[in-house]
Amino acid sequence: SASTWAGRRSPPPWSRPAAPYWPGTPCPPRRRRAPRPCSTRSPTPPALSWAPGVTAIGVAAAGVIDPGTGTVTSATDTIRGWAGTALAAGLAARAGLPVACDNDVRAAAATELPGPHGDGPGITMIYAAVGTGVGGAVAVDGRMLHGAAGIAGHLGHLPSPEAGRLPCTCGATGHLEAIAAGPAITAHYTRMSGTPADRLETVAARAAGGEPHATAAIVLGAEATGRALGGLANTLGADRVVVGGGVPRIGSLYLDALHTAFTAELMPPLRKLRPVPPRGGPDAAVLGAAALTRTLPLHRPARTTGAPR
Repeated sequence: SASTWAGRRSPPPWSRPAAPYWPGTPCPPRRRRAPRPCSTRSPTPPALSWAPGVTAIGVAAAGVIDPGTGTVTSATDTIRGWAGTALAAGLAARAGLPVACDNDVRAAAATELPGPHGDGPGITMIYAAVGTGVGGAVAVDGRMLHGAAGIAGHLGHLPSPEAGRLPCTCGATGHLEAIAAGPAITAHYTRMSGTPADRLETVAARAAGGEPHATAAIVLGAEATGRALGGLANTLGADRVVVGGGVPRIGSLYLDALHTAFTAELMPPLRKLRPVPPRGGPDAAVLGAAALTRTLPLHRPARTTGAPR
């Protein structure tokens, strides 16, 4: 699913104190349950019916998103058929409004920067989101890197010695995501113990009870992530490293192992650097989407109608 912010081209909500909805400010976020299954040919998004004066839409979505073309240039097996979707053009055609789009982790990462539009001069930041996959974003001197086809920041596809020859969701082998994502930790536990586990929380509960295979699987995933982030911090000269997503929430066993591995990789000038949790909370991607219409290209509705395939 995608996080969408429909609103005016004005500063995003994290840049100012909470206030009532006044004309000329972004419309307040509201939660609505999406219909299931979601049809790509569904009517205009319901948010537009309650948001007067909407002039543009920002979308933060999973996958490799190229903001310049508004297209999903690549996606893993986690979202089959998503690659190649003309995200911006399809939504603009249905909504009749300009659309800006970007990767959801990159949009969330923008909320960590102090500038009013998801920027922050002088700050070099690495942002990791460890959940069902391992996503990421990188800002250098306060500007988000997009790279060729929007692929910059996809930390989960760094080579990882801990992953060995394990298959990655992208089709390659030995990537960080293959050992460090939540499903990967769960699968590794099952391989070691011979005991099935349906989800990461089950593994975490067994680790809390002293089960050695559960502990080892969690620690290995955390250490792999910590080492990768430490190496990147050295490479980029990072002064801020943020680690979010669902996996770090399993607790101190994971976080302690990640921090120890991260610190061990740092060169002397960075020895005081420590990973921190995200400030944006669970709505960070939605808040980040608010800034996209100010910072990224707008894709305007074509004369012909259409929808993403």
